[in-house]
Amino acid sequence: MTDSVATLTPVPASEAPAPAPIAEDLTVMVVDDEPSNLASLRKIFERDQMRVFTAENAKSALDVVRRHRVQVVLTDLMMPGTSGVDLLKALKELSPDTEVVLMTAYGTVETAVQAMREGAYDFVEKPLKRMQIVKTVRKAAERFSLVAENRSLRKEIELLTTREIVGQSGALRRVLEIATQAAPSMATVLVLGESGTGKELIARYIHSKSQRATGPFVAVNCAAIPESILEAELFGHERGAFTGAVGKREGRFARARGGTLFLDEIGELTPQVQVKILRVLQEGEYEPVGGEMVRADVRIVAATNRDLAAEVEAGRFREDLYYRLNVIA
Repeated sequence: MTDSVATLTPVPASEAPAPAPIAEDLTVMVVDDEPSNLASLRKIFERDQMRVFTAENAKSALDVVRRHRVQVVLTDLMMPGTSGVDLLKALKELSPDTEVVLMTAYGTVETAVQAMREGAYDFVEKPLKRMQIVKTVRKAAERFSLVAENRSLRKEIELLTTREIVGQSGALRRVLEIATQAAPSMATVLVLGESGTGKELIARYIHSKSQRATGPFVAVNCAAIPESILEAELFGHERGAFTGAVGKREGRFARARGGTLFLDEIGELTPQVQVKILRVLQEGEYEPVGGEMVRADVRIVAATNRDLAAEVEAGRFREDLYYRLNVIA
């Protein structure tokens, strides 16, 4: 179908271990050709109550994944024989649910985007900071859990077409049934479809069945707000932040606190606003115009009638934001 609930749901591979929610002893594997690095990272993760495997090369790492369910792999990018990106590709074929974080002393934005294109969860630079790497691995494990919970939803919903949603009540009921299954998850949802195909209906339904149902549902049509005020409309502004800002004003993110924010026509966002949305998805925080960082307490449901992959190719939409929204390409 054209209208689809795109949650964190990769298609399973025949060799992949059976999925399961995060266990109390989160399982991480560290891959590095330096034994001293392996020992240091093992101590860090074990201190944080994680189950840890280590491997000095790609072959050993793949052997571990064949025998054990590994939620997160933290691998060095530059290793003799097989690079971290090559290992990433092999891991995604063997165990699509396993999240991969790359670490390197040679990081560039281009390398990070390439790694995310191949399926990496994140990219960290050496020297590693203990709190940062633990936080990143735990967030990757949360993603693993969401993938496991919602594995079948995208595959099922894509069997429906836009015409079926618009013209057949039975098909619409099926969409809503699947949306009901997706609703309890905190995953970002991307709804694709032409105007008038019920994208906001699906977003409202997901909200009504979610753990945030008692909170607000705030809808924003990004195409209907002038570029000059869109940033302030979404994130709010402080008094004096710009000409005409005579007082402090809450934005849509603040109004949706504790609930769901529906960003309709997200493909219309300016590059500057795209950066801010990306920060919300990555760090869970945003910055009002003229203000300081604020924690974001919203679930985002986004929608567009554009082909975002084509927009990325044309340079009109950020590639890293696209992969954060549409986790499974």
